[in-house]
Amino acid sequence: MQCLSLCVPLGLSAVLSHASDQLKAMSDTELSDVTGQSLMSLTFISPTDTDNKMAGKGIGFYKLGMEADLELNANIKKLQLGCGGVNGANGCDIDIDNLSLSGAADTNTGRASSSAKLTNPFIEFAIKNPEKASTREVVGMRLSAEKALGLLTLGDENSAKANGINSLSGYMKINPSTGKASTAARTMTYNDTGMTIDGKVKACVFIVVCPSLGFQSNNYSLNLKSAQADIFLNGTTVNGTRMSTVKLDGYANIHQLDFTGDLQAALNISLGLLKLQKVVDGNITGLKANITVDENLGYVHKLNVNNPMSLSLQNQQIWWPKADAAANQGWWLAFDDAIDIGDVTPTDQIQVTNDVLKQVVNPISNYITNNPPTCNLLNCLFGDALTVGNVNLPNTSLNFPLKDLQLSKQSFAPNCYGNLKFC
Repeated sequence: MQCLSLCVPLGLSAVLSHASDQLKAMSDTELSDVTGQSLMSLTFISPTDTDNKMAGKGIGFYKLGMEADLELNANIKKLQLGCGGVNGANGCDIDIDNLSLSGAADTNTGRASSSAKLTNPFIEFAIKNPEKASTREVVGMRLSAEKALGLLTLGDENSAKANGINSLSGYMKINPSTGKASTAARTMTYNDTGMTIDGKVKACVFIVVCPSLGFQSNNYSLNLKSAQADIFLNGTTVNGTRMSTVKLDGYANIHQLDFTGDLQAALNISLGLLKLQKVVDGNITGLKANITVDENLGYVHKLNVNNPMSLSLQNQQIWWPKADAAANQGWWLAFDDAIDIGDVTPTDQIQVTNDVLKQVVNPISNYITNNPPTCNLLNCLFGDALTVGNVNLPNTSLNFPLKDLQLSKQSFAPNCYGNLKFC
């Protein structure tokens, strides 16, 4: 790496303060005793440099940097870059409404009166054939900083309607995250699942003989109460052009799920088939869920930034120095270190679909078959209630797809004084 710098000796101020004195030549030895700090620096990475991730492509990089901290508080009503063009006639590479950058604060006044800090900001150019004046060509430009510290918010509010990011071209790593959720109560019937509930009951005679009687039901209506769940989402990488959604995955541990309702069944006994009509109650424990979330980027509103970030434009794929991934053709927004999106607790209860219910019917049937509830024979045949008890399913994992969750911790204070949402 070659380096050129513009240095301002500390002794220069003393020379300027005595303008009447004549300037005197200094020897190399005298100059070597002078120290200073450059405000600007220019560096060059050649196409053959070991630090160049574009080796073999004939591309070098010129970087003009400022050795300083730059504070910035900014509101951008509409950020649209790369609309139309090589990436498609419709849409934009980057399309964001109500983008705000400020210091890290949770109140309107705190944000409006603070600034994000950019350490050593710079502008960088990707030059093809940099050592040949006749064929050299600018193929990319990047605005960046060695580190950015602050709060970046997107959109006007955290609501049930996606807003903020309409499309994004760039690279961003998202840290693993956790949250808590609750399922919405609902009824499970045969019409919902198309599956019978099979099992056995132990009908005891004087608590001495307890034969197992099998049953099968295609007529049930079970009220499933709301249940709590602990959510764990894996980290992921967002990387692409004109993205509007991000794929998240993880798992959830579902707490006790209580149920009660009506069940009619054909009961197998030696005398033939009798009808079992019961009010049943019990609970299900041990359920896990494999979660996939198809999340619109318009539900991501709040990014606590504490890492290098850059905005670049390139006419071909460019791997910028020290970047974690290559930037695609067009405009590109990149965060080189992982971003923490915080608590992923959904604002609303999660709806349990019929497809999810179908996955739990057979495990319930198997458990009741292998662990039949016990009742008095007369009560089994003629009583009106049956306590199923605890149905423990520790080895059952449900596939639980989710879409467009509004996240409760993505709310933010506007970067404005007063009651304005954006200014």
